[in-house]
Amino acid sequence: MVDLKGQYEGIKSEVNDAITEILESSAFINGPQVHAFQKELEDYLGVKHVIPCANGTDALQICMMGLGLQPGDEVITADFTFAATVEVIGLLNLTPVLVDVEPDTFNIDVAAIEKAITPKTKAIVPVHLFGQCANMDAIMALAEKHNLYVIEDNAQAIGATYTSSSGKKQKSGAIGHVASTSFFPSKNLGCYGDGGAIFTNDDELAHTIRGIVNHGMYTRYYHDVVGVNSRLDSIQAAVLRAKLPNLDTYNQKRWESAAKYSEALEGQEHIVVPKISCACGSIQNTCDCHVFHQYTLRILNGKRDGLVQHLNDNNVPCGVYYPVPLHKQKAYVDERYNEADFPVTNQLVKEVISLPMHTELDDEQINYITKLVIDFVNQ
Repeated sequence: MVDLKGQYEGIKSEVNDAITEILESSAFINGPQVHAFQKELEDYLGVKHVIPCANGTDALQICMMGLGLQPGDEVITADFTFAATVEVIGLLNLTPVLVDVEPDTFNIDVAAIEKAITPKTKAIVPVHLFGQCANMDAIMALAEKHNLYVIEDNAQAIGATYTSSSGKKQKSGAIGHVASTSFFPSKNLGCYGDGGAIFTNDDELAHTIRGIVNHGMYTRYYHDVVGVNSRLDSIQAAVLRAKLPNLDTYNQKRWESAAKYSEALEGQEHIVVPKISCACGSIQNTCDCHVFHQYTLRILNGKRDGLVQHLNDNNVPCGVYYPVPLHKQKAYVDERYNEADFPVTNQLVKEVISLPMHTELDDEQINYITKLVIDFVNQ
């Protein structure tokens, strides 16, 4: 699914030199590489504050801690996403409110958000799923209307650009009140272990979060807030510094591979290719609104599971993201949920399949994969 070794070959000397320097200096935690990466990512995203941390799940949790959300507060998020999004809501004894998603972009349905808002609602967590931003214009308008926080889950969309209805362009993660991301190795910007970060333009919130990630300390051994131990180590920061100048190129390569997939698969009776929701409108036009963390199809004729097996039998990896809705997961089952409220998610989990997507895909691989898909689905 991801060729990390091939990507490493292009930045090998830079990564190796930086890691050697860290080993020789022994500045493993909060060293110069971490501070330099923080500043470089701030410049790239156009945000005032980047606070690195240990992983993307911590980043989400710390966002909610920093906002001062209290047990019982309701947090609205998408039913169709990875469990980390709802996991941290539960860990903080907040109340998760899961809502349905759009059938074409897979992102959270704004109408469903509005329907779910109650006097206990305090925050919305839009997940920019598979590399494309949710409808942030509408979400921010809802948040302003109801005095809610917006926490962007940007783990899958770093580098994507969102163009508002006014024409303003912003990087994903720089739009809401605060955002989180993951640097898990398979992400578009991934390190060689675990890593994450929090973004915000709010000076006071950034100050609070900087204490939370370091045991609640601003001065050593003086604990001003309840915190956690969540730091990005210097070696991971060095890897991310080597990759960050290449991120736009990496994302462009993903777009080009996605365009080739769609060109081969579009028009097939039982296959729905990814929808591009931004102004460029078509995957054939170069655009930076979707960075294709995953290239995800819908298979409409009930052959999705058979296709998974067929691809695996032919040495082609694939993924089903996600096979079970969050509202049906044992950990998050709740009598508040009504199956009639999740028609799209309940259908998507039967249909979606993600094909290999990374910076090293070539035409021969794409042609081989798409032929396997078409032949099997149409047989």
